[in-house]
Amino acid sequence: QLQLVESGGGLVQPGGSLRLSCAASGFRLDYYAIGWFRQAPGKEREGVSCIDSSGGGTNYADSVKGRFTISRDNAKNTVYLHMNSLKPEDTAVYYCTTGASQLRLIGLCMLSQNRYDSWGQGTQVTVSS
Repeated sequence: QLQLVESGGGLVQPGGSLRLSCAASGFRLDYYAIGWFRQAPGKEREGVSCIDSSGGGTNYADSVKGRFTISRDNAKNTVYLHMNSLKPEDTAVYYCTTGASQLRLIGLCMLSQNRYDSWGQGTQVTVSS
């Protein structure tokens, strides 16, 4: 199984920014499309953003378009989620994910959970004053 580790979560005021990191253990992250999902208390997990293996294709949920940016640093074997203009409704545990079906995926990545089968442990993001 592909191992992923998220970091960078924390408590931030509304309007603030955070950068989440997703690091790979034991495999080349740049071979895979990577997704970010989140789950708020009492709600289902939802897709936030994804990036294809080339880094040239990205996809965003409507709720975060214009505020979040996904990127990858292949030299550091890491994918980032830059979150700006944070709102209380962004509060959730954020997970990065990939899977066998994401190997060398170029083009439009999808924000459907059933396309991913390797998940990190998650990092908590809390937006509150």
